[in-house]
Amino acid sequence: MTLLIAGTGLLCTGETAHAHPHLSITTRATVLYEKGTFVGLRQTWSFDKAYSAIAVEELHKEDGSYDPAELAELAKVNIEGMREVSYFTVAQLSGHKLELGDARDYRHEFKDGILLLHFTVPFVQPVPASARGFNFAISDPEYFIAFEFDEVDPVKLQGAPASCKTAIQTRSAPGLFGLTQSKAVAVACGPA
Repeated sequence: MTLLIAGTGLLCTGETAHAHPHLSITTRATVLYEKGTFVGLRQTWSFDKAYSAIAVEELHKEDGSYDPAELAELAKVNIEGMREVSYFTVAQLSGHKLELGDARDYRHEFKDGILLLHFTVPFVQPVPASARGFNFAISDPEYFIAFEFDEVDPVKLQGAPASCKTAIQTRSAPGLFGLTQSKAVAVACGPA
């Protein structure tokens, strides 16, 4: 029913992918702050129009609407399928990978011909706001899925002091087809 799950399965089995993405996703992220720590990321993914149309094709009702229960089931299938690839999310603190908890508060929304997926990924251990070297990326190292941050509103901080800032940086890494570039978000808090 969903190409995302098929793509995730392809990535997990180690089969060879093609040199171009099969799916494009525009992302927005909100870094969640509580009691002096960063506790997780709330994400919104906007799937490309082609995937959106295919993903909801079977869910379309005669009146043009979509059954919320069926959209909820689709979200559950997608989230469960992405668990073993950490929801395509890598968070690091000073070069050390942070462990992510199970995604929660997930739901699909279909708006203006685009399928949206909203979900929250908690950090198993909260990151102190005073820590240096905290960053995260939402990407597919195999490039089956092309992730791009939204141009208008890519990253927000929720509940964080005004001294906390984010910066999107380009980073390069070896990939299946040579050097690949992805975007990472650095998060830092200065003196209050």
